Formats: sequence, structure tokens, C-alpha cells
Amino acid sequence: MMNNTTLWQDFKLAARLGEPAKPPLALIVDSPWLAGYAGINTKDYYLFPETWFDIQRALLTRFPGVVWIPGFWVEYGMAVEPSAFGVRIHWHDDSPPALEPVTTSLEHWAEAPLPNVYEDGLMPLVYRLYRYAEERLRAEGGGIKMVCARGPMVTAGWIMGINSLMTGIVQHPDLIHRIVEKITTTLIQFLHAQLDILHEPEGIMLLDDIVGMVSLQHYEEFVEPCLQRIFGEFEGLIRVYHNDTPCAHLFPAFTRAGFDVLNFTYDVDLLETKKVIGNRIALMGNIPPLHIATRQPPEVVYEWAKNCLDRAAPGGGLILSLGGGISPGMPAESIDAMLAAVRQWEPPALPPEQIPPLRLTGAGEEPSRPRATRRRHRRR
Repeated sequence: MMNNTTLWQDFKLAARLGEPAKPPLALIVDSPWLAGYAGINTKDYYLFPETWFDIQRALLTRFPGVVWIPGFWVEYGMAVEPSAFGVRIHWHDDSPPALEPVTTSLEHWAEAPLPNVYEDGLMPLVYRLYRYAEERLRAEGGGIKMVCARGPMVTAGWIMGINSLMTGIVQHPDLIHRIVEKITTTLIQFLHAQLDILHEPEGIMLLDDIVGMVSLQHYEEFVEPCLQRIFGEFEGLIRVYHNDTPCAHLFPAFTRAGFDVLNFTYDVDLLETKKVIGNRIALMGNIPPLHIATRQPPEVVYEWAKNCLDRAAPGGGLILSLGGGISPGMPAESIDAMLAAVRQWEPPALPPEQIPPLRLTGAGEEPSRPRATRRRHRRR
């Protein structure tokens, strides 16, 4: 994306476990938030290239200081990758499309041919829109730096149904192996096709929350080989993996997958996660996207962002972000608060281990604080 050059360099430095003077703020943004933020029909967001481009472009002006990940993302909700396999797509005016498997038969998907990533489903539209956006951005002196794909497990879940996938892992492992290997091959081809359009690509992102639902044993058998294939194919690029399902049991294994940056759930402690894997993987998080960034006023968002920075920025390898993507309905002022926290942050006098974390309490709508600073805030 046409981010400020210094911001992008800081992002890359942090992704390589370095320590920029100010930790970068990077946010994953897509149609579930952008259409509502722009106040337009979700179908119009997908349908009209000028509208889509203007919304993406305006983010750079409205929020200077944010590294948007991946930036100018061409996506149709969750539909692109499953569409190549023939999933049914149901379009809506005020939300991303819903998906429905055409069959839950594992035998069918194990025997199905590989999609043609240049002709099938919505994938050809992705390339066309990337080409359009890249040409316009290059005329302004910029360009798109990163492309995306949904991961093999989440794609499999949409194609055959999540119940069929999970029961198949236990009851029909041979069929599941064949299916996820086929999907992995398709995703690698899809990522290459996107990268080939860009003039100076520097990164990929893979998103797969379903991985967090499996045991360590099943992860090592079914998922790890797929992730290693995908990330190994793009060695040398910045490789970001998004999985905001609570899955701390998999964190040590993630260090073998081959990605550089993990965007993970707010449900685990940032400093403790850094102790476990932070010397091998950069961490991107972990302000709660719904309970804090969407439901709380800017001063609470600022406080949470500062706490993340104080506890995990020293020593490098931190990219401040939400513990997931931007939730629908999140106010723009929450992004302003995160930016203010980054701009005003200075390394704390206390070591990170002596700085208590903020925690969600009760229904997860209000962070707890040290008694001296506790106060009530109006919900949004």
C-alpha cells in the first residue's frame, strides 16, 4: 500500500524483530468495517471500483501514521478463495456475503480437480482490481506492498462445512490430508498470481482462525505442513499470519511455521506471549477490538494502547494493533487514540515485568485498572 515510506520501514524493522524509535501501529481493515465507515451499501463497496479505491485512499489522509495491512485489500468478505471451489455466495446490502457449501461430502472434495486461479470464482476479479489500484497508486509515487489469502483450514471449513472438517480430521484423516493439500496448492498459486501484478511486493498475509480450534497433535499432522509450504514459498517477503482464536497451546509450534509476524487474540497476555515466542516471531496486537476499541471511549483505548507499548515495546519486535481486525462499527476516534498513544509514547522507567496489564472484567466490557486511576466511562 502507499503508506508513508518511513512508517513502512518501521513496520519491516519491527517485523524482523528490530526496535524502531516508535513502535508502528498497523491495522487489518476490510469490508465489514469499511462499508459501514463510509456509510454505503456493502454491495456498492464491492461493485464500484472508483468508490472502493476512494475509500481506501482516504484512509491514508484521515489516519496518517497507520500502516494498513495489507492495504488496498481486494476482498469480498470470506468469499474469494472458496468461490474458486464453487461455494454458493449470498450477497447482502449491509454485511459481507454469506457462504454455503454445495456439498459436505469429503469424498467429493478429495476427488475434485484443482481450481484454475486465473479463471475460477472471484479470483480473476481480484487481479483486475489490483491492477487498477496499482496503476493509480504508482501515478502518485506509491504502490501496494502486500497481498492476502485465507488459509487452508478456514477455506476448507467454508467449502465443506466446519462440522465435516472437524469430524473428518478424526474419522477420515486420509481424505482431509488430500483436501487441505489441494487447497494449499491453490492458495500458493493465488498468492503468486496477486504478487505478479505488483511492481514492488514486499509481503503476504495469511488469515486462518480455524487453526486455533484444533489440538497440538492435529495441528502438527494437518496444519503445520501446509503453513510451512505456504510461508516457505515466499521466503524473503514479510510474512504475516493472522489467527485471533485463543490458541496459546499452539504458540510454541508456530515458531516452526515460517512466518515473521503473528496477529493474535487479545485473550492472552502480550508480555507473556512475548516471553514464549517473541524472540522468534514479531507480535502484532493486542488491544481488544470489540470490548475496548469499539465499545469504549477514546481515553480507554489510549490507556490500553499505552499499556501494550509499555509492556512489550522495549526490546523490539512489537507492532501495536488490535487483537484481530477492526470490528464493524468501531469509531474512527479509536484509531486516533491509538495513534496518539504511539506518538506520545516514551520508554517506561519501570521494566516491563513490573507494569501490570489491563484486564477485561465481567462481561469483558470494562478494563480493570490500578485503584488510584480507576474511573467510570460511558459505553459507546
